[in-house]
Amino acid sequence: MELVVITSEKFLPGEAEILNNLFANGLMRLHLRKPGAGEAELRELIAGIGRAYYDRIVLHDHFSLVGEFGLAGVHLNGRNPEPPAFPVAHVSRSCHSIAEVAESAGRYGYVFLSPIFDSISKSGYGHAFTTAELLAAREDGIINERVYALGGIGADNINDAGRMGFGGVAILGALWQNYQESLDADALIRKFQSFMAEVRR
Repeated sequence: MELVVITSEKFLPGEAEILNNLFANGLMRLHLRKPGAGEAELRELIAGIGRAYYDRIVLHDHFSLVGEFGLAGVHLNGRNPEPPAFPVAHVSRSCHSIAEVAESAGRYGYVFLSPIFDSISKSGYGHAFTTAELLAAREDGIINERVYALGGIGADNINDAGRMGFGGVAILGALWQNYQESLDADALIRKFQSFMAEVRR
């Protein structure tokens, strides 16, 4: 399985250094998602990340920065539903129904389907699908290696997502929630390593 990390919506103290450490510890794909950020703020954060990691970064906003920094690509969502006019190497998309995933088949590098489990970062945001629905979508070939599970993903259920047929998982709240309170970078890296160990099983 593939592991994607999605950034916290908020800018965090020392965030560029933290992201560099995640990359150094094996992170291959980062989704940079700061929906309230201006272009200048996002540019400053990217500039603090090592150039060797730029081809692992996907943007959710301010797509012009992809060309400016040579980033991996863009992720489409409700705020930005269309890809930029200029060519990009990677395009992915958020989906919130199995029908959306089926409609997107073959059009994107991968898609996120959410929420698969009860959200960690959004209180009251529960799972949207039964296990039976997800297994049926797997059997129909809708959920496959190009569909990544998002929503409530943690070390305890990564392998459940794999059994449901997902080709990857996207981590958000399970990684950042405690860090936002403790600012313990070492604990964050240990948690990330536990996720990596699960996807490699």
